[in-house]
Amino acid sequence: MSASGFSDLREKLKSMTPHRDNYKNRVTGKDDSYKNRKVKVTDGGNSNSNGNGRKRKHRDSSEDEVEHSDPAESREQEARRVQSGIVQVEVFSKEDCDVIEGKINEVVANGEAGLYREHTVDRAPLRNKYFFGEGYTYGAQLEKRGPGQERLYPKGEVDDIPTWVHDLVITKLVASGVVPEGFVNSAVINDYQPGGCIVSHVDPLHIFARPIVSVSFFSDSALCFGCRFQFKPIRVSEPVLELPVRRGSVTVLSGYAADDITHCIRPQDIKERRAVIILRKTRPDAPRVDQSPSPNPSPPERHTPLKAKRSHRRADPDAAHRPRVLEMDKEENRHSSSSSRLHRRSNSSENYRRRSQDGDGSRKVKMRRH
Repeated sequence: MSASGFSDLREKLKSMTPHRDNYKNRVTGKDDSYKNRKVKVTDGGNSNSNGNGRKRKHRDSSEDEVEHSDPAESREQEARRVQSGIVQVEVFSKEDCDVIEGKINEVVANGEAGLYREHTVDRAPLRNKYFFGEGYTYGAQLEKRGPGQERLYPKGEVDDIPTWVHDLVITKLVASGVVPEGFVNSAVINDYQPGGCIVSHVDPLHIFARPIVSVSFFSDSALCFGCRFQFKPIRVSEPVLELPVRRGSVTVLSGYAADDITHCIRPQDIKERRAVIILRKTRPDAPRVDQSPSPNPSPPERHTPLKAKRSHRRADPDAAHRPRVLEMDKEENRHSSSSSRLHRRSNSSENYRRRSQDGDGSRKVKMRRH
């Protein structure tokens, strides 16, 4: 025996590398404890191998979190993130609301009389929008559809912010610390009839700075986050967060609530007439609709009132529960009508051919009525 206590060099090597035998036992199946382990099979039931017959587990801590995550808990977490970007304050009294609502009625009357510029008034079924200060293209007005395609109208194509909006609304918000002096340069009034709505959207990030400030009038309603709209008939999925908005309340959106999740007004939440004044600041680098330069630029003038497009649909309290016909539906109906006309024309030609054959006696066709 050598001085190191080993009579055989192989025994010495074995004592120096014990992990090799363990590895060999695992490969050949001699390790009974390994046989009782559960191996996760991935890739549609095909076990993964490293070429030595060993099954491999593809699992880590992040996978454990996904497998054990609770959808309801994830929804609650997102609702908390939305809530973190919302501030609501009470600034306007009932008396303030009465006065402001009278002014909103004047705006509606001026729009009906055609006293505003063309792009100031935008009409939709059960919802009219009035742009002041700055207006922008959206929805069906876009040449290219999709987020990021919105454009401000050229300067002067919408009316200025009315004096009463500055005096009765913006001044009080500045005094209450909701917005800084000089922040607001865009005011929009949305006037909803019962059953009106606005689909899920994010206020264009490339157009408007944050925060987004809105003030509610005429009735209580709700602002919903994370909904999906479907049509024919109109349906709205459950929101991640349903935020009550009361008459006279101020809602301020920023952070996650303004940028990372959509918000909407559902038809079922407009039970009575409701109006909202949205106050925002446009970004200095916001893109505008292309306008060919004039050789002698001059401020725009209105020689005659421009009548805004009218909606032929009247307010209906039951409209929230009635299917709405949208442009996409009309297009589909047109295609359907064209197909029906072609089908009828084809049938007519076939009947004519059969009658011709009957007339010359060469072939008789017996027609059955089904």
